[in-house]
Amino acid sequence: MNSAVRLRCLIAATLLLPAGLPAAGSSVPDMEHVIVASKPGKFCGWPANNGVWTWEGGQEILVGFSYSEFEEQPGHNSAGQVDPPSGIESKLARSTDGGRSWSIEKPGNFVDYRSVRPTKSPGGIAFDTPGFALRAVGIGYHGSADPQGSFFFSTDRGHSWQGPFRFNGLMEAPELAGMENTTRTGYLATGRQSCLLSMSARPKKNGGGRDKTFVAETTDGGKTFHFVSWVVPLSDPHRAVMPAVARLKDGTIVAALRRRIPDDDKTPCWVDCYGSKDNGRTWAFLSRVGETGGGNGNPPALVALKDGRLACAYGDRSRVKLFARLSRDGGQTWGEEVVLREDFQPDKFGDMDFGYPRLVQNNRGELVALYYWATRDHFQQHIAATIWRAKSK
Repeated sequence: MNSAVRLRCLIAATLLLPAGLPAAGSSVPDMEHVIVASKPGKFCGWPANNGVWTWEGGQEILVGFSYSEFEEQPGHNSAGQVDPPSGIESKLARSTDGGRSWSIEKPGNFVDYRSVRPTKSPGGIAFDTPGFALRAVGIGYHGSADPQGSFFFSTDRGHSWQGPFRFNGLMEAPELAGMENTTRTGYLATGRQSCLLSMSARPKKNGGGRDKTFVAETTDGGKTFHFVSWVVPLSDPHRAVMPAVARLKDGTIVAALRRRIPDDDKTPCWVDCYGSKDNGRTWAFLSRVGETGGGNGNPPALVALKDGRLACAYGDRSRVKLFARLSRDGGQTWGEEVVLREDFQPDKFGDMDFGYPRLVQNNRGELVALYYWATRDHFQQHIAATIWRAKSK
């Protein structure tokens, strides 16, 4: 899997702003690029569609990704069919040293619908278990075709998984009538038996590119789930999907959303930021974080740093770069863009098939962005990590 391959990239710093953030479009010194998962003849992609989990203060990192045969073709170079999915597997990569070396895993029963179908959740889930991880699944993205949605969970740091289980009662909520579940993985455990889930849904008819993000909750250990709120109202005309969620020290929940004008491939897509001070019951717009390019854009990744700041990462397929920005005021304003990666190698069709990041902070205080990428030397899409240290406040 070439999981131990490490590509170090020490990039000279350019002009620094007085506040300590790099100037627009600059990189930071001592930025390190690491190959997480790569194999000849294989396509690895879309961490944002899968999930990321950490333990031991970020020393142990687990990230999910999609895996299939590689086929150079227009669009995605995944030989697996996208919708309905066929030939696409869900795998995991694990690091126990803060993101510098990785091993690939495929636990039994992990996102495998060929042998096990979703069943009613029995409840009894302890969300505060030290080794807990949850993986949510919906319809309409790579490796999934489940309009009701389902989930898997682990209590041993992702070494084994239980499920798939239904979100009992959720899709029967009146707010979701006539809709299908397009959820990826995003959640905040709030107690032993309680958990908030960041989810999304779209109309069953002519719903492509019209997803909206909502919050769901369980308070009985996953036995039942109920609708809480829309993050962006249904009256909003634009797509608002793939929420990346973090909780600040004062309890505020911040959600970064992937935004797009439906049926418009020319107007650049973007990332918006929303906040909730009442545990997800109501939401207010905070800021526009950055541009993600034409076509279908790219989703954001978000993490709350140990010093109280927020970091957001996103790809821009028009500028052909992966960026990050930092916020010191809970997502209301953002520092200048930092270039995390700009050496992407398009295929012969010119497709900018990269990004879909996840973002964590490791035990050393470094930021670790996980995404899929292709370079001149590693032409087939693979999972990569960029590790860097954000300037202190």
